[in-house]
Amino acid sequence: MEFRAQARFMRVSPQKARLVLDLIKGRRVEDALNTLVFTKKRVAATVEKLLRSALENANYLSSEKGIDVDVDKLYVKRAVANDGPRMKRIRPAPMGRAYHYVRRISHIEIELAERGKDGEAIANVVGAERVSGASAGTSKPRTKAKGKVQTGKSKAKVAKKFAGAR
Repeated sequence: MEFRAQARFMRVSPQKARLVLDLIKGRRVEDALNTLVFTKKRVAATVEKLLRSALENANYLSSEKGIDVDVDKLYVKRAVANDGPRMKRIRPAPMGRAYHYVRRISHIEIELAERGKDGEAIANVVGAERVSGASAGTSKPRTKAKGKVQTGKSKAKVAKKFAGAR
């Protein structure tokens, strides 16, 4: 079972939010909360609030909905900061000009899951089921060709073509 919490839009750039989120990925919830309390980034307080919200979602499901959840075994399965809408602003500049700049906004998502006895995750991810049958293991993954490497002959043709165009 997975428990999610999403922050609408935070007034911090996604790059700065990812610095804090990378500190708590894969950690137990208790360790993640302790890490966030002592992190000196401004966004850490918001991420802590969001993590507590996900923990409360898990508590709610265990008490009200009757789903068996051991809160002590929860860990941060996924923590993502995506781009939100950007606010475009203008600052006055010398000689009647203007400087354009962008205020970035991030959309933060935290997902908790429960670990099993041996430490492996027991959460089921939606869409992670494998297709059974003969076609499941026989297909090769497709790779994209980067570009053709030019040989000496084709390079000479290109050089000859551009030499006459002068």
